[in-house]
Amino acid sequence: MKEDKWVFIINPIAGNGFAAEMESVIKAEVEKRGINGEIVFTEKHGHAPEISERYASAGYRYIIGVGGDGTFNEIAAPLLHKKNVVAGIIPAGSGNDFIQITGFPSRFRAENWNSFFRAETIAIDAGFCNGKYFFNGLGLGFDANVASKNYTAEGELQRGGKYKYIWHILGTILFYREKRMITVNNDSRNEDDCFINTVSNGRRYAGGFLLTPEAIANDGLLDVCNIKRLGLLQRLKILSMVPKGRHLGDKRVNYYRTTQLELEFGQKVPYHLDGEVFFSERFDIRIIPGALNIIYNPSGRHFLKIPPEEI
Repeated sequence: MKEDKWVFIINPIAGNGFAAEMESVIKAEVEKRGINGEIVFTEKHGHAPEISERYASAGYRYIIGVGGDGTFNEIAAPLLHKKNVVAGIIPAGSGNDFIQITGFPSRFRAENWNSFFRAETIAIDAGFCNGKYFFNGLGLGFDANVASKNYTAEGELQRGGKYKYIWHILGTILFYREKRMITVNNDSRNEDDCFINTVSNGRRYAGGFLLTPEAIANDGLLDVCNIKRLGLLQRLKILSMVPKGRHLGDKRVNYYRTTQLELEFGQKVPYHLDGEVFFSERFDIRIIPGALNIIYNPSGRHFLKIPPEEI
């Protein structure tokens, strides 16, 4: 039987350099298990998809990103609909929100490596927006404006940027002005002001905000959380509820599920896909069910629907 091959694609700037430090740990874990594995470093923004595609084409079964949500997005996008290839992530970024879907923690402990290398696999959905894929979620409004000020062109939190991040959050709470947004969903058309509009496959954003706390990453649906125009005190109240996912009961929050929707603004606005920032004024969004095989931890607190035959 042919031995499965692994490649670990390390983004050395992820987590302010933490990902690069994982090289020795990964080498030790691979050698301990006698795995046929190779470690490769990205050299520039956009390099990870090239590496991922190359190794998948060369017959490698497990394509593993080492970094944050942006790193996973880049290695996973070329692997969609490839039935014999499995994507994985060793979390080493700043936010590590996608990893929550899989049942692994934001930083691996000794016991997590055994679970990871068992390589239990499940197919998850992918989101698609304006020609790009997302696996955790798409953000518009407040959080996208914060992200656009805090992230580099590579989609990473700026070095030494934690304090700037806090100040940008505070500044955005005080001075952000909602934009008029037109939503078309299932032939219904609505127009409203948008403080936050999150379209997601996962539940968690910005390192701990449960904007879509009911999302399941393989149910064939996108979870949408739309928070309407808010005054300053209302913003503080809602944002204080979001980390625990308690905001859904507020009358200013509209939460629903769909397979596709269109959004339109009268001007270009920032948005993020898995943390990477872009700009557009129109958004064509849809779900692609079961598009990607990933490694997950069945015994962890994952956000996946498990087929009965696998329970």
